Amino acid sequence: MTNPKLDEFVQKLKTAAGDNLRAVILYGSAVTGEFHSRHSDLNVLCVVDRADARRIEALHEPVQWWSKQGHGPPLIFTLEELTRSADVFAMELLDMKAHHQVLFGADVLADISVPLHYHAIQVERELRTGWLRLRHAMLAAPRKPKLYLDLMASSFSSFTTLFRHALIAMGEAPAANKREAIARIGQFAGGDPGGFHTILDFREGKKEPQEIDIGKTLNLYFAFVEAVTDKFDRWLDTKA
Repeated sequence: MTNPKLDEFVQKLKTAAGDNLRAVILYGSAVTGEFHSRHSDLNVLCVVDRADARRIEALHEPVQWWSKQGHGPPLIFTLEELTRSADVFAMELLDMKAHHQVLFGADVLADISVPLHYHAIQVERELRTGWLRLRHAMLAAPRKPKLYLDLMASSFSSFTTLFRHALIAMGEAPAANKREAIARIGQFAGGDPGGFHTILDFREGKKEPQEIDIGKTLNLYFAFVEAVTDKFDRWLDTKA
């Protein structure tokens, strides 16, 4: 991906970190081709030699500049931390290893091994956690259709990532994109993916809010998350 602001951010990081910076890596939707400016961030990983308070503070100015461009702060790890975190961040590192772009330094992800026996457990935990958060967010939000639409749109990427990883955990080939992941996990769970397809169309600019039956979409969206979570949990029990 070519982006002048991203290039400028990398230069600011190099200036601020100096010899402490080992690599800057772009990952996520900007690399997979599913980036949508209204809903997606540019996700950046910074690998440093040392991450003590003084060296983290040195990155404050470029990170503040990056935040003003509308993006979240980068992930910052030492290489040892990143390697030792592969058991608890199995999903995230599998995705990074599969799709990333080195913006500066070495491809430090290439030699990191991800222990897959922790992967399925993480998927189950994240599905359960995401489902509970979705319930709580709905209860906390005022009963306004626009807020419900925003709730679905903001949780969409996290859930579709989990759907894709559920397929991987079951030994299936990774889905090529979000739409395929939704369709395939729907077949596995026996759920109606219509709510997720509607939100995907909205995120891609194919549907405007006024074209969406938000009440119906919300019911389908909730039911689908529940069906996938329950079916994957039961599947995992059979492997215990």
